[in-house]
Amino acid sequence: MNGPIRRLAIGLFLAFSALLLSVTWLQVIRADDLKNDTRNPRPALLARGKERGVIITADGTVVARSVQEENSRDFRREYPEGPAFAHLVGYSSFLVGESGLEAAYSPQLRTRRDVTISDIIAAFFGADLSPKNLELTVDARIQRAASDALAEFTGAVVVLDVETGAVLASYSNPSFDPEALVGDDATGNWEELGADPTRPLNDRATRELYAPGSTFKVVVAAAAMDTGVAGPATMFADPREFQLPGSSATISNFDGRVCGDGNAVQLRRAFVRSCNTIFADLAIQVGAANIGLTAEGLGWNRRIDFPWSLPEAAFRTEELANDAAALGQSGIGERDVRATPLHMAMVAAAVANDGVAVTPYLVQRVFDADGVTVEEAEPTPIGRAMASETAAQLRELMTQVVIEGTGRRAAVPGIQVAGKTGTATGARGFSNAWFIGFAPAEAPRIAFAVLVEGNELTGEDATGGTLAAPIAARIVEAWRETNN
Repeated sequence: MNGPIRRLAIGLFLAFSALLLSVTWLQVIRADDLKNDTRNPRPALLARGKERGVIITADGTVVARSVQEENSRDFRREYPEGPAFAHLVGYSSFLVGESGLEAAYSPQLRTRRDVTISDIIAAFFGADLSPKNLELTVDARIQRAASDALAEFTGAVVVLDVETGAVLASYSNPSFDPEALVGDDATGNWEELGADPTRPLNDRATRELYAPGSTFKVVVAAAAMDTGVAGPATMFADPREFQLPGSSATISNFDGRVCGDGNAVQLRRAFVRSCNTIFADLAIQVGAANIGLTAEGLGWNRRIDFPWSLPEAAFRTEELANDAAALGQSGIGERDVRATPLHMAMVAAAVANDGVAVTPYLVQRVFDADGVTVEEAEPTPIGRAMASETAAQLRELMTQVVIEGTGRRAAVPGIQVAGKTGTATGARGFSNAWFIGFAPAEAPRIAFAVLVEGNELTGEDATGGTLAAPIAARIVEAWRETNN
C-alpha cells in the first residue's frame, strides 16, 4: 500500500472511530440527560402515556396518583390533597418540569418501560420496570392542621418525630394547587404563580432562611451550660440597655424595661422572659467559637441530607470571633444568623431528644406494585449536640416559658407544652414571629417550629408569643387527636 492510500485509510478509520464514539456517547452515556432535557419535546409527549407511582402518607392518605384519562391511553397526575401538600409532594408536569418529591424520586416513581438503552439493559438483567411508590413519614391529619392554622398568615410549620427525625408535617403558606401545573394550561398558570407577589411557589418551611430571633437563645444557652460559663441560676447584671463593646449601639429588651429588679437577675428568668440584654451579654461571654460548635452540632453550617438541597443554616463563627458587638447582636438571633423553620425544629428536637440531633427525613419507604418494600429509611443521628444534663435543664426552662413566660398562648389543656418564642426583624422592617418547642414536655414525642413571616403588626401583637404560639398549640392538639 503506497503512502497516499495508507494516509486515506487511516483518516477514514479515525473518522469512523470518532463517529462511533460520538454515537455511543449520545445514545448510551448521555441518553438519560438528553431525554430529560427541558428543550426536548419527546419526553413531554411520552409522559402523557406513562403511569407514575402512587405517593401516600403514613396514615394511608393518597397525595399523588396517575389516573388514565377517559377514552385515551394518556395518564394525568392528580393531587387529591391539593395545596396542603404542594411544596412537599411537588408536581410532575410535561410542560414545566418537576419539583418536590416528584423530582427527587422521579427515577423510582416513573415507569422504566421507555425502550431506552439503560432500560433495555435493566430488563435483560431481570429488573422490575414498573413504577415504584412512596410512603411518606408525614401524617395527613397534622399536615392539614398546619394548613388550617396558617390559613390567614404567611409562614411555615414543621413538625418532627423527636426520636427518629421523621417529618410529620411541613407546610408553607401561601401555597398553590399542583394540578394547575400538570395540564395543557400549565405554562400560563406557572407564569401567573411566578408573578404573584406573595410567592406561593416558595417553600418557606425548608428552602428559605430567616433570622430566628430569640429562638436562637436556646442555642446560646446550650453553649453556655455545656462550657460551664453559666447555668440557670447564674446571676447577671440587669441594665435597661446593654452597651455593645466597641460600639455606640445598645440592645434593650422588647418592652424597654429591665429583666428583673434592675440590679441582678438569674439566667432562668432571663430565658423565660426572653431578655435581650442578658443574652447579648451571655453570647459575648460564651464566645463565637463555643456557640458555633453547639450550632454545628445541631446541623448548622453544614449540608443536611434531604430529598432536595437545603440552604445551610448560618452562624458566622470566624467573623463573629473578632467582633464582640456583632456577636452580642447574633446572641439574640439577629444580624447575620439565619435558619429555616426545619433547622429550628431540629434545635427543639435535639433538646427534647436528650441532646442528640437527628437528620430529618420525609420518605419512610419505597415499595413496588405488590406492596413489597424496596427501600426503607433508617433514622440517622447527626450526633450529640449538647450534654444530657444541659438538655434536661433546657427542657425545664422551655416548660416554664409556656407556664409563666412569653409562650403562655402555646398551652394546651391536658398536655404540657415546652417552647421558646422569638421575634425578629424581617423584610421591609416587618416582624417575623417564631415559636419552637416540643410536647409532651415530660416525655417528648414531637418537636416543631412555627414561623409567621413579615406581618405588619407592631408591639405585643407582632410577637412570637402572640402570633406563633397559638398555632403551635393547634398543632399539638392535632397530634394528640391522631394518637388517641
